[in-house]
Amino acid sequence: MIKTSRWFIASSCGLVCFMDKDSRSELYVCNLITKCCFRLSEPPGLRVCDYSTLSVSVDRVSSTYTVTVVKSRQVPENYFQWDLSVYVYDSVTMTWTASVTEMLTGWRGGDESVICNGVLYFLIYSTGPFQENRHGLVSYDLSTRPPVGNLLTRGFISVPCSLTCGRLMNLKGSLVMVGGIGKQDRQDIITGIGIWVLEKTKEWQEVARMPHRFFQGFGELDDVFASSGTDDLIYIQSYGAPALLVFDLRKNQWKWSQKCPVTKRFPLQLFSGFCFEPRLDISP
Repeated sequence: MIKTSRWFIASSCGLVCFMDKDSRSELYVCNLITKCCFRLSEPPGLRVCDYSTLSVSVDRVSSTYTVTVVKSRQVPENYFQWDLSVYVYDSVTMTWTASVTEMLTGWRGGDESVICNGVLYFLIYSTGPFQENRHGLVSYDLSTRPPVGNLLTRGFISVPCSLTCGRLMNLKGSLVMVGGIGKQDRQDIITGIGIWVLEKTKEWQEVARMPHRFFQGFGELDDVFASSGTDDLIYIQSYGAPALLVFDLRKNQWKWSQKCPVTKRFPLQLFSGFCFEPRLDISP
C-alpha cells in the first residue's frame, strides 16, 4: 500500500507517478482507476540527495510516457554550489538516461517541476544574496538531449516577481504558475496569490490575482498554501484546512468548492492533495 504522505507525486493523462521521499529509488507508475501499477527500474545516480522533484508526461496518441527526476545535492561544505542532475525515463525502451549533470553556483534545485509540450520546467532557488528574486525557472527541451552548453545560460527564465510557495502545472498545453507574492523587503511574507501563464516569448502574463476577501483565509505566512490544476481549473488550499478555493481560467471566476468530507482530527494536522484525470484506456 502506498502512503501518499511519504511520496513525491506527479500525474498526467490518467497516470500517477510515485517516488519515495527517503531513498528516492522506489518509483511506481499507476492507473488509480484500473488499479494497475508498474514499478520502474531504479534511476541512476546517487540515492542520497538534498532535494528531488518528479514529473510525468503521457503521449495521448501512443499512450507512451516519460518520467523525469531532477536531483540536487549540496557540494560538501559549500552552500553556494550545488550539483544538479536530470534523469529521463522512456517507457518504450524502459531505460533511464542521465541527461544533465551540472554544478550550479548561487542556485539549487527544489521539489517543483512539470513537463509541458515536451519541455521540462523546474524551479530553482537562490542560495546567495545576489539575486533579485529568490526563485528562477529553468526550461529543458527533452527532445534535444544531451544538451549543449550551460543549462542556466540556455534555459533560465526569470519569475515575474518575488515569489513564495511557487507551483507549476500543465493546463491544456500551457505552463501555468501559481505563487504567493512576497514583499520586497520580506519575501517570506506574502501580500497576495497570483496566477501566471508563460507566453511563447518566455514572458509571463498575469491572468489572475486572488481577491482580498478570499486571501484573508490564507493568512500572511510562508508556505501556507498548496495548489494543483487540471483542465481549466486551479485548486488552492491551505495546509491547515481541507477547504479548496477554485479558480476557473475559462470563466475568470473564483469560488469555494463543495465542502470537503475530511475533517481535522488534531490541531497540527496538515492537508495536501493532487489532481489527476481518470482514464480507463491508459496503462502503465
